Amino acid sequence: MQNKQKLLNLLGLARRAGKLVTGEDMVLGSIRNSKASLVFFANDGGASSMKKFTDKTTSYNVPFTTALTRQELADATGLARTVIAVADRGFAKKMREYLEI
Repeated sequence: MQNKQKLLNLLGLARRAGKLVTGEDMVLGSIRNSKASLVFFANDGGASSMKKFTDKTTSYNVPFTTALTRQELADATGLARTVIAVADRGFAKKMREYLEI
């Protein structure tokens, strides 16, 4: 199985386990409160929002990726979101391995 498919499967598992934070305001809050271990931003999302999350994750030292599209995030999680944070260090560590970051 390819790493991308493994990543998508793991995102779905994290969703079912209740370890994802979704929506811009909630994700920003989780970054500020040091609860986010990894942030996914859809690579087809808006440029101004992407800059906001890039700046925020950089200043709080949270890993950030744009490896997936909005549709891939939606298919994996069942949620139509542009930004998703992983709030579990174990899930985030394995996802970073698949992303090679």
